[in-house]
Amino acid sequence: MRVDNSAVWCISLEIPERQIAVYELALEPLNGAVVLTNPNAAGMISAKMYVDGKPSQKQVEDILSSTAEIVGGICPEITIEQVPDIDWVAEGQKALPPIVAGKFFVHGSHVTDVPPKGAVPLLIEANVAFGTGQHETTKGCLIALTDLAAERKVSSALDMGCGSGILSMAIKILWDCPVLGVDIDEDSVRVALENAELNNVSGITGICGDGYDAAEVSERARYDLIAANILAEPLCQMAPALEKNLAEGGIAVLSGLLIKQQEQVVKTHEALGLKVIRELHLGEWATLVLSR
Repeated sequence: MRVDNSAVWCISLEIPERQIAVYELALEPLNGAVVLTNPNAAGMISAKMYVDGKPSQKQVEDILSSTAEIVGGICPEITIEQVPDIDWVAEGQKALPPIVAGKFFVHGSHVTDVPPKGAVPLLIEANVAFGTGQHETTKGCLIALTDLAAERKVSSALDMGCGSGILSMAIKILWDCPVLGVDIDEDSVRVALENAELNNVSGITGICGDGYDAAEVSERARYDLIAANILAEPLCQMAPALEKNLAEGGIAVLSGLLIKQQEQVVKTHEALGLKVIRELHLGEWATLVLSR
């Protein structure tokens, strides 16, 4: 490939999950777009920053070195590569094949496959919000929700950290009940509501707010079902608020945690009187179903 200093270039590195916010802030002067993976079993996140024009390796290394000193860690190793001039939309779509999870056939608009008999199609495009159905945590939640629908009645539900709205839509389809989707990110709420409209799913309210502190959450409490596909640490931090907002006999579906983090999440919720009634492991990720 011919080197083009004016093309799009990619800076790749791995960063500890707990330090990601500091590194993102430090790299802002490069004016790039950052793409992050979920943390691996070692708690490391793969980060890629795409910038217009070839960046100075010395500048990048200086930024990372200074940041490592601040956080008290090891300076991440980097690779800087020119991005090939290809159709990235088409390539990205190839990486997002349709999936079947529980009752649902989750797909992008590029998919021409016919859904399996009895499956409910959900059109979800890759976007700024988490939840295309590809990740094991989303799959785990969809499977758990489908199984619960066969044995539990739900008349009110909360999707905490709604992302793309995929779980909100699944809940509405399975139980035909009002669903409140909450996310701290305004773009995620917008995408969630757009996805609901795109899939002709009504009865979902989306709000941007600070978790359980959002006024509408307490106004609608208590909930027969709370779904939260976020990370282990915020799940533990939010546990008292979850218990407060969950109806007697209610169910919580939790994911976003690694199997190795499951014990801590379980202990935190059991200390509040919640009981684990099911656990589902997909890859290195866990989904928990708890009862109050």
